[in-house]
Amino acid sequence: MKRRSVLGAGAAAVPLSVLTALDDALDVSPAPRAAPTPDRVVAEYRRARALFDGGDHPRLMRALPDLLATAEARADTGEGADYARLAACYDLATEALSKIGQRRSARITADRSTIYARISGSPLAAASSARVLSIVLRHEGRATIAQHVTLQAAAALDAAGPSTPAQAAALAQMPCTASYAAAEAGDRERALEMIHDAERATAQLPRTRSCHISTATVTLYKVGVLWSLGDAGAAVAAGRTLNPAQFSTAERRGRYHTDMARAWWRWGKPEETAQALLGAHHIAPAEIRDRASIRAIVTELSQRHPRAGGVRELLTLTGLR
Repeated sequence: MKRRSVLGAGAAAVPLSVLTALDDALDVSPAPRAAPTPDRVVAEYRRARALFDGGDHPRLMRALPDLLATAEARADTGEGADYARLAACYDLATEALSKIGQRRSARITADRSTIYARISGSPLAAASSARVLSIVLRHEGRATIAQHVTLQAAAALDAAGPSTPAQAAALAQMPCTASYAAAEAGDRERALEMIHDAERATAQLPRTRSCHISTATVTLYKVGVLWSLGDAGAAVAAGRTLNPAQFSTAERRGRYHTDMARAWWRWGKPEETAQALLGAHHIAPAEIRDRASIRAIVTELSQRHPRAGGVRELLTLTGLR
């Protein structure tokens, strides 16, 4: 099997040996280090999720083999809830692997999540799996099928009758994911229709701890949708209504800045782009360091606008000088 470093020369945040170990664990699951109880799976998942939210990708990649092994061993009992938890662990792995550009491994984890979510019988687990599979499909250039996968899972969740705040929140988030896929497929009308559907649905949700989506979350999706549709000015305008403090994790706050940077860059505003990237680096360096598309913007900035305000500082901070 061909091994690839996640990053280019001079920027290897996640060592190749760590990625190789994770690939090996996907091929042959290691034995869990402790008794695979439900509480153990939940605790390990929460620790791994905190690493993702904090942008600590090297430690997360080291933690994933044990997390997946524990969850796999627990699912051997055959309980639906255990399979749902296993699917959630694979969802987290897919999100992280997609972010750092490990597309082959992300496809493996996304496929496993889809299977385990189906076995669990949980429409909520299936919706979550569909969302991360949509990310993988978009990265593969298959935006149309990504949209179909998301909408199909949303219809199933809706048909089941969402009865908990978590299910209602998931149902509200699905149009966001589908909207992004539609934008990537060039379907402007459908993309805008679905992001507006998400705005309406989210506005009706009660604010609870289990509600992981907010109006700010949807607006951030909207920034990405508009950017993808080529409407950079509208994307910037939407993003200016947001404040990074509205997002609870460093990963989301950093993502806000990188999404704004992409919009500014598409609009041809190098200084604004640099300032947005500096904001991302200050909050979540991994959002620049570990994402090839964002590093590419930094490189283009340095080549095309080396004297623009903030560019030198950005190159120094990122080590891409």
